[in-house]
Amino acid sequence: MATSNLGSRAAIRTVTNQAPPLVGHNVVTADRALTEAVVRHGSAEVVDDLVGLGAEAGSAEAREHGRLANEHHPRLTPYDRFGNRIDEVEFHPSWHWLMGRSVGHGLAAAPWEDDSPHAHVRRAAGFMAWSHTEPGHGCPVSMTYAAVPALRADDAIAKEWTPLLASRSYDPGVRPVSEKLGALAGMGMTEKQGGSDVRANITLARPTSTDGEYTLHGHKWFTSAPMNDVFLVLAQAAGGVTCFVVPRVLPDGTRNQLDVVRLKDKLGNRSNASSELELDGTVAVRLGDEGRGVRTIIEMVAATRLDCVLGSTSLMRRAVSEASWHAAHRSAFGSTLADKPLMQNVLADLAVETEAATALAVRLAGAVDRRNDPHEAALRRIALPLAKFWVCKRTPAMVGEALECLGGNGYVEESVMPLLYREAPLNSVWEGSGNVNALDVLRALGREPEALDAWITEVGQARGGDARLDRAVDDTLALLGSLLGDPAQLETQARRLAGRMAAVLQASLLVRFAPAEVADVFCASRLGSSYDGTYGALDGGDLRAIVERTTPVV
Repeated sequence: MATSNLGSRAAIRTVTNQAPPLVGHNVVTADRALTEAVVRHGSAEVVDDLVGLGAEAGSAEAREHGRLANEHHPRLTPYDRFGNRIDEVEFHPSWHWLMGRSVGHGLAAAPWEDDSPHAHVRRAAGFMAWSHTEPGHGCPVSMTYAAVPALRADDAIAKEWTPLLASRSYDPGVRPVSEKLGALAGMGMTEKQGGSDVRANITLARPTSTDGEYTLHGHKWFTSAPMNDVFLVLAQAAGGVTCFVVPRVLPDGTRNQLDVVRLKDKLGNRSNASSELELDGTVAVRLGDEGRGVRTIIEMVAATRLDCVLGSTSLMRRAVSEASWHAAHRSAFGSTLADKPLMQNVLADLAVETEAATALAVRLAGAVDRRNDPHEAALRRIALPLAKFWVCKRTPAMVGEALECLGGNGYVEESVMPLLYREAPLNSVWEGSGNVNALDVLRALGREPEALDAWITEVGQARGGDARLDRAVDDTLALLGSLLGDPAQLETQARRLAGRMAAVLQASLLVRFAPAEVADVFCASRLGSSYDGTYGALDGGDLRAIVERTTPVV
């Protein structure tokens, strides 16, 4: 460009050295860690089946619907124009577009009605890939998936609701389920005075003259997606905390008494409607025995824990994809950012974090497919709270570092990075904080010895593959032994123990299955006693190969 033209309007408005938008790539096939894990715990045919989903998830159209769904927030209409209480939440058409594709791709409860031996691996991989479009609408999809195992506490109720929840037809609207092609589920557990301590709930359940039917009287502090068709709700019956099935619309077509007090102004996505409900005469059907509510709904909690891991892993993957894509196309100080040794160190570190999360997430989904196997069931019992604690806790710092790779470009909403960053803490908070999951690890260790045996067996399959991993396993078992010998320290050190057990489990999967450069970097960093969690401080390793493995190709 001639010097005389530098100040011209055309020159001023000419855009150079900006990364193009990351659209037009296949989110599934571009993620080698994901596809390899799916083949490992599922089959190559499962990957083939997800190619269409991956292409749509990476399209400009899907990304635009994700943007619009968050730009146009849900709107609560408590009353119609005649003064009738309706408590309806209006969503932008882009929300419905996203929901329709998600349900249509079988990401809600479809696996529970699928005879395929890899139905849950397929669904997990699809959920992670599709969540790249927009994270908020994953909430009602996840709760619908998670409701089915809890509903199985009552055969009649399960037979009534499961086919609708497992449907691939998205059919929104306040109508009796007998008139719908598909249904969505939600849950109402927490109350303002108790939070995760659901035994402190004060919502009352009063039996009616109809067997198994009650009316509920109280409030629920967080109920996402209040327009869903059915909710699993905890309330105090005469026998104690009990689980209930609450339909949005009663069989005769009248609206159940579900008053939406307000929509929460929350951190994270803005597409989903998190609400506060008041229940007063709300018709409910008991699910399971009175006083067994926590045990009944725990199956739903376990499934949502898996989805929290999947969702956090998806946030990681979307963030590192954007960061590596930007670095591959942005030049500074004479070369692309991706060629700078220090940037390679950062990107490789983020990539290794993401691959470890992916390996663990798909492994857990495989355990759901093999849930009748005693080892798999025991491993799920301990690995779910471990993964929920560790992966979800790692996500905010990881996404923040990925945002920084884009510099100022990553700090503007149009880059999608601020949305990912705001969303990153969510899955640690959902169902219970990191403390709740770390303490649940202790509960599993104390009450179910087969859970520890399953962890030892699983990590033992990598024995001899890496000396650092071998030492870490021995050190972790020594730590556990010392804490069991000093009960006063056991709870205080629960996070430390959970973090070590989770990292060792991830390392064992990488040593067994990941490329050598990935496993080497992970073991050298995450298993060392001097590791402080700072990204970009890797010491050695084939960092360029790791970054190239992660960078999307369009």
